[in-house]
Amino acid sequence: MQKTAKGFVAKLLAGSAATVIAFSAQALDVDAAKDLMKQNKCTQCHGVNKDKDGPALQKIAAKYKGKADGEARLIEHLTTAPTVKLSDGSEEQHKVVKTTPAKDLAQVKNLIQHILSF
Repeated sequence: MQKTAKGFVAKLLAGSAATVIAFSAQALDVDAAKDLMKQNKCTQCHGVNKDKDGPALQKIAAKYKGKADGEARLIEHLTTAPTVKLSDGSEEQHKVVKTTPAKDLAQVKNLIQHILSF
């Protein structure tokens, strides 16, 4: 019985280590997210806690945080250039987030995680 318990503990620890490694690989890289926001000039239209032409990042986070489809909806928004309504009532196409290399979904997801952290 003792061998079985030791085997179980060893498997449990190995599984836990794998989970920690996987989580670390997906950890939020705030600096990379801020750099991507700067490169794409996101803060020209979005303030952190103040609306500009677009809603504040805190409002965006409040709208999508904790929703099952929140990340997917934000990915679609940042990668498809939908028409958006500006604060003055006019409409324009939202810019597609440009990444290096092109269309790097991991960078977009990192940016979204940063936005959702507000």
